[in-house]
Amino acid sequence: QVQLVESGGGLVQAGDSLRLSCAASGRTFNIMGWFRQAPGKEREYVGHISRRNTYYADSVQGRFTISSDNAKTTVYLQMNSLKPEDTAVYYCAADGTWYSGSLRPNYWGQGTQVTVSS
Repeated sequence: QVQLVESGGGLVQAGDSLRLSCAASGRTFNIMGWFRQAPGKEREYVGHISRRNTYYADSVQGRFTISSDNAKTTVYLQMNSLKPEDTAVYYCAADGTWYSGSLRPNYWGQGTQVTVSS
């Protein structure tokens, strides 16, 4: 059974950094990434890593960095210069399609809360 388990969320102040991890079990993945959902808003794409290439939403470009381990079982989201508007539940996702206009991962984690206070 495939599972994605996120960790590392928490409460931080604006300007702080935080690193999220997502551990996959059951198989390895060539594509893994992150979405987030703020209260009252739709889930939005954050970024993903595919065969060592990384892609980001404009809102996080230059502040967030995605990486993965060589075993392709863990993906990380390093978040720097956090802003209150980054407050959301962050979801790890894997496999499926990740093209602009067709973001359809096959697997999802349960989410981890990130709260950034001003």
